[in-house]
Amino acid sequence: PYSDVLTLKQFEDLFGESKHPITGMDYVSFYKEIIEGEGAEAEIIFSNNPKTILDFTKKVLTCDIHSRKRTKDVLKEAGAEIVLGLDDILTESVDGSGFNSKYGLLGSNTATEELVKLFPDNCTEFVNNIQKKLFVLTGKKIEVMVYGDGAFRDPATKIWELADPVVSPGYTKGLEGWPNEVKLKYLADNDFAHLSGKELEEAIAEYIKNKDESTKDSNCSLGTTPRKITDLIGSLCDLTSGSGDKGTPIIYIQGYFDNFTTEG
Repeated sequence: PYSDVLTLKQFEDLFGESKHPITGMDYVSFYKEIIEGEGAEAEIIFSNNPKTILDFTKKVLTCDIHSRKRTKDVLKEAGAEIVLGLDDILTESVDGSGFNSKYGLLGSNTATEELVKLFPDNCTEFVNNIQKKLFVLTGKKIEVMVYGDGAFRDPATKIWELADPVVSPGYTKGLEGWPNEVKLKYLADNDFAHLSGKELEEAIAEYIKNKDESTKDSNCSLGTTPRKITDLIGSLCDLTSGSGDKGTPIIYIQGYFDNFTTEG
C-alpha cells in the first residue's frame, strides 16, 4: 500500500469511507465539497509519495505541517514549477486582513463559514509584557507561554494532536531548553540498591542536587522524557483546558520545576 497510487473509488473500494473514528466526519468528502463549492473541480488521488502530484500538475500547494520543508524540497527537485505551503499564504495583510508573518495559514482554526482564526503572532513580545506586569503586581518572576496543540498522540485513535506548526509560538526565557532528569527507579535499583528507607531517600536527593549535564548520556536518564520544556508544559496545558467547550483561557501551573529534593 505504501507505493500504490489510488483514485477515490479505488480507495473506498478497498477501505470504505474514511470517517474520523470519534467525530464521524468524512474528511475526504468534506474537502471535496469545499473545493466544488468554490466552483472548481476536485480529483482526489491517494499517494504516500509527494512526487505523484506532478503527474497531474506542476503547480502545487502542499498542506502538510511538520514535514512541509522536506515536501517542498522534494517537489522542487522533481521539477515542480511553483511550490507553496500553507505557511506561505497570508504572511502579510491582504486588503486589511489578518496575517501571521511566520506561519501564514498554518495552525488556523475555523471561526465562521467565511472566516478563520490565525495562529497567534508576535507572541514573544506578548508573553514578556505579561511577565513584566505580573512582576509589578506580585513581585514574583512568573514564566509565561502561549500554547496551542499538545505534542502527543491519542493512543485510542492513533491520531496526533499536534496540528499546529509548534506547541508554543512564544514563551519567556525561563522556559527555554530541555529537562535534565534522572530516573529515580533506576537509581534505587542500581546505584543505591544496597540502601533503603531514609538512607535511600538521602542518597537519591544528594545525587539529584549534584547532577550535571553528563547525566544526559548516562543510564540513569533512560526512560525520562526527552522533549523541550515548552512541549511538555504545552501538552499539560492542552490536556487541562481541552479543545472543546471548557473555555479555559489561562492555565496556572505551580511546582512544575520541583523535584525529589524540593521541600515544602
